[in-house]
Amino acid sequence: MSTLICGSIAFDNIMVFHDRFKNHILPEQIHILNVAFLVPEMRREFGGCAGNIAYNLKLLDGDPLIMATVGDDADPYLVRLDDLGLSRAHVRRIAGSFTAQAFITTDLDDNQITAFHPGAMTYSHLNRVTDAQDATLGIVAPDGRDGMLQHAQDLAAAGVPFVFDPGQGLPMFSGEELLGFMRLANYACFNDYEAKLLCDRTGRSLEQLATEVQALIVTLGGAGSRILADGRCHEIPCVQAEAVVDPTGCGDAYRSGLLYGIAAGWDWEKVGRLAAVMGAIKIAHRGGQNHRPGRADISDLFAKAFGTNLW
Repeated sequence: MSTLICGSIAFDNIMVFHDRFKNHILPEQIHILNVAFLVPEMRREFGGCAGNIAYNLKLLDGDPLIMATVGDDADPYLVRLDDLGLSRAHVRRIAGSFTAQAFITTDLDDNQITAFHPGAMTYSHLNRVTDAQDATLGIVAPDGRDGMLQHAQDLAAAGVPFVFDPGQGLPMFSGEELLGFMRLANYACFNDYEAKLLCDRTGRSLEQLATEVQALIVTLGGAGSRILADGRCHEIPCVQAEAVVDPTGCGDAYRSGLLYGIAAGWDWEKVGRLAAVMGAIKIAHRGGQNHRPGRADISDLFAKAFGTNLW
C-alpha cells in the first residue's frame, strides 16, 4: 500500500550575501553584467520535491516510495534515505552526472539569484512505474520533462490514481500537454501563480479544469487553500505557524498531507486541513527536511487549529 512519489532529488546550496544586490548591480550597465558576491555563509540542504514529500509523508507514518534519478555525488543523500527508513529501490544512479542542484544566493532584502542544474533529473524517464507494483497512489511532481510525461501515462495505464503537481516545471508544457495531464490524473495541485498560468496556457477556467479531475487544489500562501471537488469549493484556512522562518519546501509538506488524507479515504475538508498543518510545521524551520515533529505533535497542532482530533 505504498504511495509512489515521482519527482526530483536535489541538493540545495544556499548562500547569504551580507549586502544588497542593488548596491552592486548598476541598472544602466545591466547589458554588460559582470559581478561576484562574497558569501561568508553557505549551507547545503537535502531537497528536491520527491525527497521533501517523502520525508514529510514518513513523518505521518505513511509509506512513501521515491522514484527519482541521482548522480555520482548522491552518496550523502542515499545514506540519509537509509537513515530515515526511506526505500531507494527506485532511485536510479546515472553514471557521469551530478545530482540535480540549486545554487541560491540571498541578499539582506531577501532577494534571490538562483541557478539550477538538472543533472541526473534529465534522465528520470528511464524509471518505469511498472517496476513499483505495490503502489496504490502516486504523484507526478516536478522532474525531467520526459519523465513527467512518461510517469503520468504509466500511472494512468496501470490504474494507479495520482496527483498531477507540475510546480515550477509547468512552463515546460504546452496547453495541450497540460490538458493531457489533467485528463490522465485523478487529482491536481497548483499554487495560485501556477493555477493562473495553467488557465492561460489551456484557455480554460479553473472551474472548467476541475471537471477533468476528482479534485483540483490551489494553495494561496498565507490565505490558505481551495479544493474544488464534488461540484463545490472547499475553503481551507491557513494554520498559524509557531514562526515564519523559511517557506522552502512548504508546498511539498502540504502535498504530503494531501497524499496521506487521500490514501486514508478522508473527506476533503480533513484532507486539506492536515495539508495546512504540515505546511505550518515546515515553515517554522529552515530547509525542506529539518523539522522533526512526531505524530502526537502533528495531532496536537491539528486539534489546536480546528478543534477536532486528527487520528
